[in-house]
Amino acid sequence: MCGVPQKTFYLETFGCQMNVHDSEKVVGTLVQEGYRQVETVEQADLILYNTCSIRDKAEQKVFHRLADYKKLQAQGKKFGVLGCVAQQEGEKIFERAPHVSLVCGSASYRKLPEMLVQLVAGQVDGTREIPRSVEQNAVLRDDALMIEPAGKSAARKSEAANLVRITGLDDRQTDKCFETEFTARTNPHRGYITIIEGCDKFCAYCVVPFTRGKERSRTSASVLAEARQMADLGYSEIQLLGQNVNSYRDPDGTKTFAELLTAVGEVPGIKRVRFTTSHPRDFGPDIVQAIDAVPTLCDHVHLPVQSGSTRMLDAMQRLYTREQYLERIAWMKSARREISITTDVIVGFPGETEADFAETLRLLDEVGYDAVFSFKYSPRPNTPSLRLDDAIPEEEKSRRLEALMARQRDIQIARYKRYVGAQCEVMVEGRNEARAQWIGRTSHNKTLNFTASDAAVLTSGTYAQVLVTRSFPNSLVGELVQV
Repeated sequence: MCGVPQKTFYLETFGCQMNVHDSEKVVGTLVQEGYRQVETVEQADLILYNTCSIRDKAEQKVFHRLADYKKLQAQGKKFGVLGCVAQQEGEKIFERAPHVSLVCGSASYRKLPEMLVQLVAGQVDGTREIPRSVEQNAVLRDDALMIEPAGKSAARKSEAANLVRITGLDDRQTDKCFETEFTARTNPHRGYITIIEGCDKFCAYCVVPFTRGKERSRTSASVLAEARQMADLGYSEIQLLGQNVNSYRDPDGTKTFAELLTAVGEVPGIKRVRFTTSHPRDFGPDIVQAIDAVPTLCDHVHLPVQSGSTRMLDAMQRLYTREQYLERIAWMKSARREISITTDVIVGFPGETEADFAETLRLLDEVGYDAVFSFKYSPRPNTPSLRLDDAIPEEEKSRRLEALMARQRDIQIARYKRYVGAQCEVMVEGRNEARAQWIGRTSHNKTLNFTASDAAVLTSGTYAQVLVTRSFPNSLVGELVQV
């Protein structure tokens, strides 16, 4: 193959940890197919965007990127849109950004190798992929691709007449997960393992069931095999991922989610295990019991509540009440180990009254969260909430968001102060030279910045004992005790 220039690609990722890990697997797949990753769009032959559509702002960023770099099409560069926006918008992306050649939802990532071959073949022979419905092409695979001569379809816009068009848009009924041995992990010490994909909950505001398909779990054997492989490679922290990670159902019927947590935590060489995101409906006391019993399971649970009002929870189709949510909080607060609890909250959902919002504020006081990720309601395509009258003005949504953030800031100030004088183990994540501080993360998922003597031997990925000396609303400060 001497003399043949290597194909290059650039990948930018938007959104959640699931997207970040999906991108690690996409990068690994591309490298295995002979591509080389580059750092800028100008260096790349293939430009990919792994997208998020959970909120409109994230979605618009992608289209702005595509518009900004459209001029590079004249240099022969190809563009691809991956992930949730790809699945949500489908072929409409070709209309909005005609220079795009590849549209691939996350459920189709396992078919990337053949799609890349089609992309290259299309450049050579002038053909392009014309997506057809499953009903039209029942004999084809489930994303139903068909090759058609570039000049045959007069309905296509002339601007796109010579473009390759490839889609991977599986319907939400696929039972397959994206598993690959070629994951290109970006952190050599902490790594992700996706154990369940998709979502069956259909919350009224959420696009995930429509963009990532139905819930489908990996076997516990495959998850544990990946965990052992990561430990052998020197990883010491694993984070199990899923849209609803605790909705995990072992296809082999061997392990519950709590039993899988325990088994991963017992893999030799693994010092920490995290998991996100949990759904309250499927959160059971066995998870808390596992955290109590297995020292490697981190003392942190992210349990999104979205609203403190049962009336709003019902409108959101969250499948639990305020009282049922607080029952799960009580399980965690009764644990032998202190568990840090964080959550998500949406303000301004259609129909939310001032009384509903006040119940959410009271819930913050009652639970005492260590962090709250809060958002204004934003209507999303295909979701049931689109049928509701979004009568709450934007300025009122903003006021409620600011009030909630102010209340939570006061709670966090008090909660973080409780750590002053305590000794915590941290994983070292790096060093801030400007502040002459090392950056660490505790089992409770708190950032702990600390100083150490010049004689201390510290590197990223090592563990150290740190005495907490000061606190801030979002971080702690301390001094090294011992490595």
